[in-house]
Amino acid sequence: MRVLAAMSGGVDSAVAAARLVDAGHDVTGVHLALSKNPQTYRSGARGCCSLEDSHDARRAADVLGIPFYVWDLSDEFDAGVVQDFLAEYAAGRTPNPCLRCNEKIKFAAVLERGLALGFDAVATGHYARTRSEGGTVQLLRSTEERKDQSYVLGVLNQEQLRHSLFPLGPATAKAEIRAEAAARGLYLAKKPDSHDICFIPSGDTAGFLTSRLGRRTGDIVDDHGAVVGAHAGAHQFTVGQRHGLHLSVPAADGRPRYVLAVSPSTNTVTVGPKELLAVRAMTGIRPTWTEAPVAGAWRGLAQWRAHAEPMPATIRALGEQMSVELDEPAHGIAPGQAVVYYDGERVVGSATIAETR
Repeated sequence: MRVLAAMSGGVDSAVAAARLVDAGHDVTGVHLALSKNPQTYRSGARGCCSLEDSHDARRAADVLGIPFYVWDLSDEFDAGVVQDFLAEYAAGRTPNPCLRCNEKIKFAAVLERGLALGFDAVATGHYARTRSEGGTVQLLRSTEERKDQSYVLGVLNQEQLRHSLFPLGPATAKAEIRAEAAARGLYLAKKPDSHDICFIPSGDTAGFLTSRLGRRTGDIVDDHGAVVGAHAGAHQFTVGQRHGLHLSVPAADGRPRYVLAVSPSTNTVTVGPKELLAVRAMTGIRPTWTEAPVAGAWRGLAQWRAHAEPMPATIRALGEQMSVELDEPAHGIAPGQAVVYYDGERVVGSATIAETR
C-alpha cells in the first residue's frame, strides 16, 4: 500500500511512520507548512508547526530511509482554521482549532491531494483505532486511555476513514513510544510533547485575539445584571472561565465567580456562581457521522472536550440538528465546542454546540 505519512516533527508521527515501513508499506513522509513565516509559530515545546519541527521531521525521514516533502498548506490553514477560530470567538463561541485542522486540513486537503497523487491512505500519529465491520470502517478510542485522541477525529466521515491509518492505535504507552523511537535511532525520542494552539506560540490566547480583533471595552455583570467589572473585549472570555476576570466588586458570599455567558451583541460578559454553569442539555448544529447517520433517539456517551469525562446521554437526530440530554448535569460546556458522541468505544459522530440549557 502506498501511504502518505503526515510527520509533524514529533515522536508520535515518526514512530507511526516507522511502523508502516516495518509493515512493508511504500511510505512517503510529508510535513505540513501551515504558516507563511514558520519561525513565528513557536520554538521549544509549544505547538506543532515550526521551522524546527520541519527539520526534525526531515531527519526522522532520513533515518527511516523514506522520501520526504514539505507541503505548503498555509493558505488553506489560515482560511479553514485560523479565520474560523477568530470568527467563532468574535461571535462569543469557543472553537477547537485542532479538531477543525483535522477536518479541513489533515483529512481533507492532504487526503485529497494524496489520493490525486496515487497514494492509498494518509497516516498520522493520533492515538485512535479503526476496525472494519461488515464493509464499514469504525473509528474507536485508543486502548491507551490517557492518550486517546478519538475526540479530535470525531469529525471524520466514512470516506475519509477508509483512507486513514493510525499505527499508534493499539495499546501503546507514551513511554513505550519514546523507548521505541530511541531504539530506532530517532533522536527526537526525548522531544517534549507539543502543547497549546500551534498558531499562538506564546500561549496567550487573549492577547492573540486582541491583536486580531482589537479592543472593545464593555461591562462584566453578575447574574442579576449588576456591573461588577470591566473588560477590554468580550472575545477574551469563554464560558466556565474563572481566572483573569479582575472583578472590582467581590461576590457578597465571597465565593469565586465564573463566566456564565458571553454576549457580543451587547459586549457584556456575565459571571456568577459555579452552580449556574450546570448544563443538562445541549443543541448541536452541523452534525457529522463517522458511518451512516443514526435516526431517532439512542443512548450513548457525550464528550465535549478532548480530555473531558464522557457522560451517559440520550442523543437525538433532529434533521440538521442534534439534541443531547445528559443523565447528570455537567459544568463548563460552552457554545462553539464540539460534542462528540460515542457508542461505547466507537465514535458515532459529532456536532458543534449551538446552545446549552
